Amino acid sequence: MAWHYDDILDLQRPVSRKHAPMPMEERAAQFSPFAALTGYEDVIDEAARLTAQPVELGEDAGKELNEQLARLAALTDPPGGPAAVELTWFEPDGIKLGGEYLTRLVSVRRVDRIYRVVELADRSVIPLDALLNIRFPD
Repeated sequence: MAWHYDDILDLQRPVSRKHAPMPMEERAAQFSPFAALTGYEDVIDEAARLTAQPVELGEDAGKELNEQLARLAALTDPPGGPAAVELTWFEPDGIKLGGEYLTRLVSVRRVDRIYRVVELADRSVIPLDALLNIRFPD
């Protein structure tokens, strides 16, 4: 049986007259692994990232939060000005379903019951529906 490449198997390797032979380190680098799927690792990392689901407050916890909101609204009404409190709220994730609960010491400018938000001193807002807890400093 004749092989298809019998005519070239015993030929010498071609040597360029213009270019010097490539060093062994550079030749090996030609065959090093590469990322065939660019961004694949990022997708895997994002899928593995855990997010929390928002909890629904029970009736008693809802009443207590409403009382805390009324107290906060009374503190921030002029001339009281901004009030420093610790808020816990649910922050939705911008990429996937779910989010995380944040607890921060913030300066509240006012409670806006018409737009249903708590406005902070830096003009950012937290939706009332996202609030979980309000803790007043002692």
